[in-house]
Amino acid sequence: MQELERAKQMAKIAFDALEEKKGEDVRVIQITEIASFADYFIIADGSNPSQIGAMVDNVEEKLSEAGYEPKRIEGVRNSNWVLMDYGDIIVHVFSKEDRLFYDLERIWKDGKEVDGEQL
Repeated sequence: MQELERAKQMAKIAFDALEEKKGEDVRVIQITEIASFADYFIIADGSNPSQIGAMVDNVEEKLSEAGYEPKRIEGVRNSNWVLMDYGDIIVHVFSKEDRLFYDLERIWKDGKEVDGEQL
């Protein structure tokens, strides 16, 4: 499988896992053309620490079932921002407040937003 197709498959799995746990405003940004460290950012927020933890656990479980293991996960499960680095994709799960504060969508606006349903 080509590297970009593999990254796209990983992004789809992560997107679906976040949606399954009712992640809010799940966005997929393709950054292949503007970053050398990953192909996709997947960004979502949850309404409380328990939901954020469930979202992170579900992404980790679904990607693991597909044979993908994280390089690292940063942020405590009960924190307001968890970063999951899978190499080809990076998943950011925020509290609503921290997502507004850090505004990754603005920072990575040169990336291409992709409809997660179309992955």
